[in-house]
Amino acid sequence: MELSLTTFLITILAFGLLYYFLNKYAFGPLFGMMEKRRQLVLDQLSNAEENQSKAKKLVEDQTKALEDVRKEAYNILEQARIMSNKQSNDAAAAAKEDAARIKKEAIQDIENEKNKAIAALRSQVSGLSVLIASKIIEKQVDEQSQKELIDQYLQKSGGQV
Repeated sequence: MELSLTTFLITILAFGLLYYFLNKYAFGPLFGMMEKRRQLVLDQLSNAEENQSKAKKLVEDQTKALEDVRKEAYNILEQARIMSNKQSNDAAAAAKEDAARIKKEAIQDIENEKNKAIAALRSQVSGLSVLIASKIIEKQVDEQSQKELIDQYLQKSGGQV
């Protein structure tokens, strides 16, 4: 196996021409497509990271909004409970006031009726006293007769009172 210079030169020239044409027509477009593919993958990764950060932010916003809604619902329920207790207490206070007013009116009515009864009794007693005195004056009686007369008038007046 002998190496000849001409074969060596022809092989190098053929290899150089092959490299030139492959580089111009095959490697260039191939490397261009590979670069485009690499850029597409990088863009998709960037978009995926951006979408992931947006999704995390959206989840955080939704969690915060849900927490705010829960707090608002709790506040509404608390206000309703407080308002219910206040209305209940107001109704109880109003009922106590009405009961006190009715009791006061009843006591006043009882006092008025008592005063009327006392006035009527005084009127009857004074009338009976005058009647007894006139009877006593009309006839002079002893102590025994006077007691009988008083008992008699008291029995008559007892039936009228």
